[in-house]
Amino acid sequence: MQTLIFALCVAAATGGASARADSWQPSPGHTQVPIWPGAVPDAIPDPKPESVDPGGEAYDVSRSTMTVYAAKGRNTGAAMVVFPGGGYRVLAMGGEGTEICDWLTSRGITCVLLKYRVPGSGPWWDHENQRRVYPKVQTALQDAQRTLGLVRQHAAQWHVDPHKVGVIGFSAGGHLVAAVSTHFAQRTYAPVDAADQLSCRPDFAIALYPGHLWAHEDEDQASREETDLTLRPDIRVRADSPPTFLLQAEDDHVDGVEQSLAYYVALQKAGVPTEMHLYAQGGHAFSLRTSKLPIAQWPRLVETWLGTIGMVDAALAR
Repeated sequence: MQTLIFALCVAAATGGASARADSWQPSPGHTQVPIWPGAVPDAIPDPKPESVDPGGEAYDVSRSTMTVYAAKGRNTGAAMVVFPGGGYRVLAMGGEGTEICDWLTSRGITCVLLKYRVPGSGPWWDHENQRRVYPKVQTALQDAQRTLGLVRQHAAQWHVDPHKVGVIGFSAGGHLVAAVSTHFAQRTYAPVDAADQLSCRPDFAIALYPGHLWAHEDEDQASREETDLTLRPDIRVRADSPPTFLLQAEDDHVDGVEQSLAYYVALQKAGVPTEMHLYAQGGHAFSLRTSKLPIAQWPRLVETWLGTIGMVDAALAR
């Protein structure tokens, strides 16, 4: 009996260790390439090796990559850089990455899936010490800026209009959408090559259930000023921030609806064209999962919005 118990324990331990693969890999027919040709700026010393679990979540990403998904059918000329969520701790490369690319490419939109650096590459919640941590350098923002320049550099090769390059992000990826939409006047790293001479301003921006935006999110309920929709100081909206689409559920208990509201108010004050949709139900991290709730129709809202701002042919917006 003791031998059997020991064998079961070994099997369980082995199974847990093998549950993660070495690193995230795209589906067959797609290739991820490093976005930094040489040394990675502000790289952490002795990083942990990257791994990925069976659900497609990538851990300890220290070498950021991009994977291009070509538009299918009639090419609209538009492109989107996709920022998966994961609290700046992991990356949900499946549900908020490859599945999003499958949807967008089926609509004639080229997708560039960014595997940006985590953890600690943006504001994140430290559960052990119960506090939000802001790194000295937001390296995820560096990765986002670099990728937008690379898309424009390869626009002709990828059959993309360099004036129709946008971003879409989820949860922490939604914060990254706001960060790159408000930090584009200059790079947050030393330029590497010709790609860094091109604009890193998105032409449009889509943030779904974004986090880390509301200034009061870490305060307890009693001390919060519910009517104060101030943004966190790292997000400073500009008058030339790109047209923005926001969507969130009111029962989102991970990143409250105040996140979208605070960003919406700031965008409106700056005169930035903004469309926001709030739904009573949906929770957090719903992405494209099947649901009978009205919020499940959000992809069609995005498609219509893209037509109204001239990023795709209105006739193709369904």
